[in-house]
Amino acid sequence: MSHGRFDNPVVASLAGFWDRFRKQELASRLTENDRFDGKTVLVTGANSGLGFALAVEIARRGGHVIMACRRQIPEVGEKAKKLAHSDRLEMRFLDLSKINSIHEFCEGLKKDGVRLDITILNAGVTPPKARKTDSGQDEMFLVNYLSNVMLTNLLMTSGVININNNNSLFKPRVIFISSDSHQGSSYIDYDEFGRYLDYGVSKAIANYSYFKLVLNTYATELSRRVNKDGFKAGINVICPGPVNSNIVKEAPLLLRIILKGIFTIIFKSPSKACKPVVYMAISPDFEGRTNEYLHMFRPKKMDFKIYIPEEGSKLWERSVEVWKQVDPVASTID
Repeated sequence: MSHGRFDNPVVASLAGFWDRFRKQELASRLTENDRFDGKTVLVTGANSGLGFALAVEIARRGGHVIMACRRQIPEVGEKAKKLAHSDRLEMRFLDLSKINSIHEFCEGLKKDGVRLDITILNAGVTPPKARKTDSGQDEMFLVNYLSNVMLTNLLMTSGVININNNNSLFKPRVIFISSDSHQGSSYIDYDEFGRYLDYGVSKAIANYSYFKLVLNTYATELSRRVNKDGFKAGINVICPGPVNSNIVKEAPLLLRIILKGIFTIIFKSPSKACKPVVYMAISPDFEGRTNEYLHMFRPKKMDFKIYIPEEGSKLWERSVEVWKQVDPVASTID
């Protein structure tokens, strides 16, 4: 059976306390000269928290931002424009718990001739218990993991993320927002992979970090496959550190009150937590680099299991198999 690093939400939250005191070696590398002028950037889950802060900061630095989310359209986009002092933000509907919505979103970008320079896969959910989606999968599995498999493949096969443009000096960048809580999670359990299994709060917390390990393993395999014949895209992973967001909005009331107190005292505001993501997204330091991992502004290694080629290959094959079981028009880069 799979398991994550934590199964207690309070312990998981307090673990982020020590991150505030770790040396951030690369923090000074991000300056106001790091700008997104002429770049089109997709941010998923952009209506609140880290995603919203990223949209504002990237637009403030000159980027054209596509805010992909399922709620608060268009009011959040208007708020972001005011904060960024820029009108170069647009909102597009995307519900990652619905396969049809993922296809419609990608087809809309292709139809409108959008070419993404930078894709930041930020959206995620933390439901307090198992929840079945329309396609029969657990919501956390679909939103936090499989939807990212679908998005990256559909965007690349359609050319919205153009991984075959050898004439471009700026190669596409794809950034997976993860968590350092993935460290120490179990090997991927393929007996339960993609199956709907009932669970409660403790398992939900464990699944969050476990699915981050699964996601990071996929990102590493995607990097291998995209760049097997030479560098075509930077596909990297980052943990922004503990963020004071609304991620626990569905937790039971008492637990929500406790966690929000911890978040307020210990965690960083989204506007501060977004800075290392901005750095990875645009800094020249990441030109020609792929399969890198940052924990805030600290370069480090992910869990060792993530780098095992056989694990990555097996995950890719199993992910495509599960995708094709629920989606007859699945399309991969292979």
